[in-house]
Amino acid sequence: MALAADHSEWAVGFSDEVWWSRLSHPRLHTWSEPEQPLRLIEPQRPKDDPDPKALACYGLWLSCPAAPTAFPEQVWLRFVTGRPVSAITTQFLDWAATKLAALGKRVWLLVWDNASWHRSRQVRAWIRAHNHQVKRTGQGVRLLACFLPTKSPWLNPIEPRWRHTRRRVLEPSRLLSAAELEQRVCDALGCQLEPRLTLPEQVA
Repeated sequence: MALAADHSEWAVGFSDEVWWSRLSHPRLHTWSEPEQPLRLIEPQRPKDDPDPKALACYGLWLSCPAAPTAFPEQVWLRFVTGRPVSAITTQFLDWAATKLAALGKRVWLLVWDNASWHRSRQVRAWIRAHNHQVKRTGQGVRLLACFLPTKSPWLNPIEPRWRHTRRRVLEPSRLLSAAELEQRVCDALGCQLEPRLTLPEQVA
């Protein structure tokens, strides 16, 4: 982190995965009239509903400590068809690294937890191969992965954003479709909705 504060071509990114439920409501506090208490009714999923009950999503909270004005704090998201696994994780890393390179960054300090798909052999091999290619060609963003202590979500600044966003996207009157929920989440976090990450057919 100290190195990133001295180099404007470095980006610091805290990553995490989250599930956005279409059915369950977050815990809320609100003012209401004594005779008219607010009640949230958990929506029921119709039998013919084609969308999943919950959507998995990769998130990245980015900053540039050395140049906060030129590169303000921002959140990038990629929703997932299925669940987070190593093959999806490498797609997310490749997408984010490509975007950072286009923004002129040379080093990405990636901070995330000890999830199995973060520490897997496939992901570690991808990071090594990626960094080797960057060094050989002189093009792209070098990726430095750092792991948070076990069971320490409060150290990841993206975690509170999940909690607040769940409250902001709440729809008390009806069940949101998956597409509506994706768009609401992106609008709440101020990021562009991207196509879902999907496992290749041979891996699925």
